Amino acid sequence: MAKGLTLDQVSAASGLGKGLLSKVENFRVTPTLPTLAKLCETLGVKLSELVEGLDAKPKLTIVRRNQRKAISRDASDSNIEYHSLAHRRANRAMDPFELVVPAKGGRKQPMPHEGEEFLMVLKGRVEFEFDGEVQSLAEGDSVYFDAETEHRLFNVTDKEARVLCVFLERSSL
Repeated sequence: MAKGLTLDQVSAASGLGKGLLSKVENFRVTPTLPTLAKLCETLGVKLSELVEGLDAKPKLTIVRRNQRKAISRDASDSNIEYHSLAHRRANRAMDPFELVVPAKGGRKQPMPHEGEEFLMVLKGRVEFEFDGEVQSLAEGDSVYFDAETEHRLFNVTDKEARVLCVFLERSSL
């Protein structure tokens, strides 16, 4: 978050939910004017500063490994770490992440959402549940699916796994 504040700190100071703030921060929802006003007040910035550069759509955006941004996503139901690989480009059609799935961790319950999704196991092994059926995925395996069907990713091994994940919302199709 801006000014070195964590999502938790901005949420507590503004009274806005962490989920909403995360979606705003990652351009998944457009905030209302009252929400923008609360953010400006909390961060001590003018509205013009808050939205500066949002209309820019560079042809090339590079995010170095040390510039990846951790994203909070469904923390109550999942201990998967999401690291955004394209956060520097606003209004993107695809939303790529590197997921870190801890040993014996992952999503507890299947969760559908809008759009399509692509997963590729970069390291380790994971289990992928889709519409009630579980598939084992090993390093190098990939899956492309309709994300509106209930699905989840979890790890039953004693070793952390890493997965490339790309979301594509239907509105982008």
